[in-house]
Formats: sequence, structure tokens, C-alpha cells
Amino acid sequence: MMILYYSPGACSQAPHILLHEIGLEHDAVRVDLKTKRLEDGSNYLDINPKGAVPALQLESGEVLTENAVILQFLGDRASWPEVLPPLGDFRRYRVLELVNFITTELHKRFSFVFDREATEEFKQFVQIGLSKKLDWIDGRLGSGPFLMGQDLTLPDPYLFVMTGWTEKVIGLEKWANLRAFRERMLQRPSVRHVLRFEGLLQEEPA
Repeated sequence: MMILYYSPGACSQAPHILLHEIGLEHDAVRVDLKTKRLEDGSNYLDINPKGAVPALQLESGEVLTENAVILQFLGDRASWPEVLPPLGDFRRYRVLELVNFITTELHKRFSFVFDREATEEFKQFVQIGLSKKLDWIDGRLGSGPFLMGQDLTLPDPYLFVMTGWTEKVIGLEKWANLRAFRERMLQRPSVRHVLRFEGLLQEEPA
């Protein structure tokens, strides 16, 4: 069985959601990113020397890292082609183009904002550029419901994570499409399951 190494609220939430969305059997093991330890006390660096999440350990024992690549690996194992269209279908490259945009233009900028050693001045500078990229993806999303239209594809769980980070750091007030997208994603069983599993779901009072 595959094992996903994750940390609550980190970018590993994207493949975690995708695994449930496409119904692939797996275990999920929590990583303490500060200590680089697993819950059983073992050293995560023995599994992924980079020390980051996600890491996906395959049945063969191989360990795959880098969020965009893990998403693609899982997408190729989905039982329906809409998640990641097959080779020969140009839509495949549009899907991967969006994953790459999220990785390089959104995720990477957030990593600077979250860096404890970054100055407030530098974080403000990064957020200006980040806001411009959010403007673009908000326009690209439009009324959706998903980035590629009617079907959920690889970048959607990843974008969901980015909307959570945006809400926390900047707020989603400027981006109505992203705000509506986040609300739609929050209704999906896969998303609710993962948020509950990671201890992040705000349950409504009865």
C-alpha cells in the first residue's frame, strides 16, 4: 500500500485530497516538520532527506517527492481520464501548465512569506507579486466550477491549499472567484475527510 507523508495544512494536503478523490488505497503518516520526526519517533529524513512534505512511498519501496510530480503520478493512476488527460490529448498539457504555475508562482512565493527569517519588508514585497499572480489565477478560474471547467483536475486540490494560505495571510476579499471556489471545494467529501483527518475541519455546531 502507498504511504503519504504529510503535515496538516501543508501542500501535502493536495495529493491527500486527490488520493481520496480518485479512490486510491493508501496510508497517511504525519510528519512534524520542526523536528523531522514521525509520530512513532523515527527520523523522517531517512525517508526523505529533503525534509519536506509530501513524500509518497510506493508499494515497491520507492519514495517519490515534489508535490507537482506526486500529483502527476497519482493522476496517471486515476480510473477516469478527466483528472489528468492521457498522452496525446492536448488538455493534458493545459492541466500540467496550471500545476506548474501553482508550484512556481504561488507555492514558491508563499514559502518566502512563511520563512521565519524573512524580514517584514521582504514579505510585503513578496505579497505584492503574489497578489498579481492571484489576480491571474482568479481570472483564469472565472466561475469555474474548476480550473479546467466542469471536471476536477490535478491543479484543483493544489489551488484549494493555496486559497487556504491566501485566506490566512492576505484574505480572499479581493478574489471573488477564488473565494467561491474554496467554498465549493469545502463541500466535497474528499476535502472534508482530509481536513477532518488532519484536524483542520471547523465542524458546525449542531
